[in-house]
Amino acid sequence: MKLGRVILPNDEYHVAAIEEGAVRVLDMSQVENCRRLSDILHAPDPVGLARFLIDRQFAPVAIEEVRFLAPVDQQEIWAAGVTYKRSQQARMEESEEGASHYDRVYSADRPELFFKATAQRVVSPGEPVRVRADSDWSVPEPEFAIVLTPGMKVCGYTVGNDMSARDIEGANPLYLPQAKVYTGCCAIGPVVTLGGSDLELGSVTIRLQITRGQEQVFEGETSLDQLHRTLDDLAGWLGRELDFPNGAILLTGTGIIPPDEFSLENGDQVAIEISNIGRLENPVLKG
Repeated sequence: MKLGRVILPNDEYHVAAIEEGAVRVLDMSQVENCRRLSDILHAPDPVGLARFLIDRQFAPVAIEEVRFLAPVDQQEIWAAGVTYKRSQQARMEESEEGASHYDRVYSADRPELFFKATAQRVVSPGEPVRVRADSDWSVPEPEFAIVLTPGMKVCGYTVGNDMSARDIEGANPLYLPQAKVYTGCCAIGPVVTLGGSDLELGSVTIRLQITRGQEQVFEGETSLDQLHRTLDDLAGWLGRELDFPNGAILLTGTGIIPPDEFSLENGDQVAIEISNIGRLENPVLKG
């Protein structure tokens, strides 16, 4: 089952269940203390609760008639780095001074984890993601994102774009927060697919397409079974010494990185598709 936050043609906001070609509005007044999407996600039985909340008096609305908002309420967004071999190689190539750090963290027990965005800074599908004005080498990072309950249990999956200024991080690994955290640095959506950490990783394919005008300038693909760490391992490290009363969303790293000579330009279109999860599309704004 897929859930999301949508704006209907009449500009009304609703939490909705997404069916084949249509959305079903949920009646969020039926259950006490269940007013937001995350209240459903964090419930003991999200699927059962969502089905119960479907408003049978409200006709289904065609998907093309609604606007999807990022499926985030008040969760913090975090990210894991160097979780794919390709990411390890790219980080070592871009950073002459810190190459050995990336080599060691790939195989270490403790993963690289960093804060990415507050809910207010997350970009919705169709809205512009940004390239920093002081970066000349920036790329999108297509990532499988896990949605976590306050108890750090995986309750769903979505699509994430962890925008990254490679030149800033490459100059010095201590510049990571500036390379990763800025206005418009993260897009998430369009929906959350309900599920747990028992996902068959080999069945999940991640694709990235970047177009410039009418031309496709980059395309890449990987499989989630190339992820070096388990979903439970990443969630466990994130929650080891942190409390998340509102839950969290964790981007699990990227295995698709454009060649070194590529950098995003103003007006590019970025499309990230994860099989059975969703397709996230955003234009690029530079500066």
